[in-house]
Amino acid sequence: MEYLASIANFDMNIIIFGGSGFIGLNLCNQLNGSHRLTVFDKIKSSLGFPDFIMGDVQDPIFLDNSEKFDVIINLAAEHADNVLPKSLYNSVNVGGAVNICNFASKNNIKKIIFTSSVAVYGVAQFGADEDCPINPFNEYGATKFQAEEVYRLWLNESPDDRMLTIIRPTVVFGPGNRGNVFNLFRQIFAGKFIMVGSGLNRKSMAYVDNVAAFIKYCLNFNSGYYLYNYVDKPDYKMNDLVAKISSHSPPKNIFNHLISKLYLPYGAGLLIASFFDFYSWLSGKQFAISRIRIKKFCMNSVYTSKVDGLSFTAPVHLDEAIKITVQSEFLSDPK
Repeated sequence: MEYLASIANFDMNIIIFGGSGFIGLNLCNQLNGSHRLTVFDKIKSSLGFPDFIMGDVQDPIFLDNSEKFDVIINLAAEHADNVLPKSLYNSVNVGGAVNICNFASKNNIKKIIFTSSVAVYGVAQFGADEDCPINPFNEYGATKFQAEEVYRLWLNESPDDRMLTIIRPTVVFGPGNRGNVFNLFRQIFAGKFIMVGSGLNRKSMAYVDNVAAFIKYCLNFNSGYYLYNYVDKPDYKMNDLVAKISSHSPPKNIFNHLISKLYLPYGAGLLIASFFDFYSWLSGKQFAISRIRIKKFCMNSVYTSKVDGLSFTAPVHLDEAIKITVQSEFLSDPK
């Protein structure tokens, strides 16, 4: 059951940590006009309307809350597969959570929304929900869960008048993102994509506008603890996902997609990735191919969510989200 505040549309004063990033920009666009926004980030926001504070969550946050913030949204994270030094995962994800909670406590801010990740489950069972055992297989997933624990400690200091919402999105994509899903789109359109494995594994995905819309929805929860995976359905097989992306290619590029009919055995893919990892270690350069990315690409990553039991409706269907992303990134006229 969901518990929404009795006045659902009143203005709030919101500070968004990591608000200059991919999800943050989309969230700011959705919140603009109905709430006062402040972005706290080490990179200046490309938007003109939010108030902006230059800062790093790795450092103690010395703001006197003269603005009287009502809600904290934390999107700041170290999340790439190849972050060096690895200690950054801990200092940003966990240390950042400690600093944000200290800031909230000192300034009597009673609502925190934190974007975690389904990476906390590791190689999860098919269709894993919020009750799935925690078993991360990398530093990112481990430190995201440790950050969750920091926020739960903050909540438990005053559970009757504080609200904590933790959202664990699956892989998020959309225009402007430069993560693994974008790399898949780009390889297909460049005619450089080869399927590794059978392509029968399924993937849960989340469109950025829908994730931002759900964060906005959670702003009005009453005091208490809320934990949700976030997934947009359906969960496509990799073969079907590649076909959907390819179907939006203009006719002049159709021959670029012939290579996508080729399949590389999983073991061979890992072997090739091992050479890239070794050369990366020698040279210090980073490559789009790595063993961990091959493993993630070929595994099932299918999740379910208790969001289905809420009144929330995602504004964009996944098929339309794929089409919008393709058109925005690859088919729009350059300016």
